[in-house]
Amino acid sequence: MNRIDRLLGIILLLQNHRMITADQIAAHFEISVRTVYRDLSALSEIGVPIAAEPGVGYNLLKSYQLPPVMFSEEEAGALLVGGEMVKAFADSSLAGPMDSALLKIRAVLPREQRDQAERMLQHTAVIPSPRPPDQLDRQILLPVQRAVALHRVLHLVYRAKGRAQASPREVEPLGVVYYSHAWYLIAWCRLRADFRHFRLDRIEQLAVCATTFEPRPGFSLRAYLEESVRNEETFPARIRFTPEAAERARHECFAGYVEEKAVAGLVEMDFLTFSLEWLGRWLLSFGREAEALAPARLRELVKAEAKKVARLYDC
Repeated sequence: MNRIDRLLGIILLLQNHRMITADQIAAHFEISVRTVYRDLSALSEIGVPIAAEPGVGYNLLKSYQLPPVMFSEEEAGALLVGGEMVKAFADSSLAGPMDSALLKIRAVLPREQRDQAERMLQHTAVIPSPRPPDQLDRQILLPVQRAVALHRVLHLVYRAKGRAQASPREVEPLGVVYYSHAWYLIAWCRLRADFRHFRLDRIEQLAVCATTFEPRPGFSLRAYLEESVRNEETFPARIRFTPEAAERARHECFAGYVEEKAVAGLVEMDFLTFSLEWLGRWLLSFGREAEALAPARLRELVKAEAKKVARLYDC
């Protein structure tokens, strides 16, 4: 990246943060802090109103805005293709806003760039994956996201896994996370007086209260999720795949992929999984192209599951 592009990038970075440190700018552009100081000085000299707060960071005066920035051909194409991927792979609550955003992007592109980006898009296939039902998206996900942003208390009627009946909960929503094909709310549960996960498709009723709450002191969503993963019981597993099956496994497996190595023309992959039972059933879908090597319990689980399948075809 040349210096002019970097200076423009620093302005955009400042516009998108209320306050940012020199260390954060340096990390973003992979430059030294000393270079950041020189760039900030250069921007100030050409009239960009950068304010510095000792020990806190830098910000732009609220009155300053860059004029509309035109996209390069590569940027426009990336945005249009990325938008189609969001619509295909994310839940449908994002489809409407994404369509609107893509229309605005198309509107500001010069005709030549727009035509080029459209041609590229026509030759790009995006295959959608399973997504949560539309009813969940409209009635649960978006209200929960707004409640997180506005610090609004939520009343839930929630049916926990394995429970026949749902129970009422009052929670302070702190974050929303998508993993393993499901959305989860991370919240402070007033009933349990502790942090809890709530799977959104198990929320039977939801009400956003007018009552607000103060953010939990020192709470970090990222740190909480990392700690949750560390505290979960996991099981190491080793599986041997054909090269073709290994490529599929890298993209499909929700178990924690660790590493792999080539052995006699095959690929041995190590995983950390939360469920050997799930991993065993998943391995059966590969047929003879995958073999569970360890632990021994995984091999037994696959064998037992294979026998159940075979019995379906006994005459």
